[in-house]
Amino acid sequence: MRILLALTRYGETGEGDVKRLTDREGLCRLRVGKRRVFFDLDVPGTTRIHGFDNRGEAY
Repeated sequence: MRILLALTRYGETGEGDVKRLTDREGLCRLRVGKRRVFFDLDVPGTTRIHGFDNRGEAY
């Protein structure tokens, strides 16, 4: 549920711990506790989620 709330908050306000990934072209990551959500923003107004993982296994 925390992931859904964080994604909703980011989508509505742009707030959240988001960084662009340098090793994966075009992807961003959103940090939600110990989880990382990987997504892109290719289409304006649309967030496409590529996956999520635990912090230690994500990179």
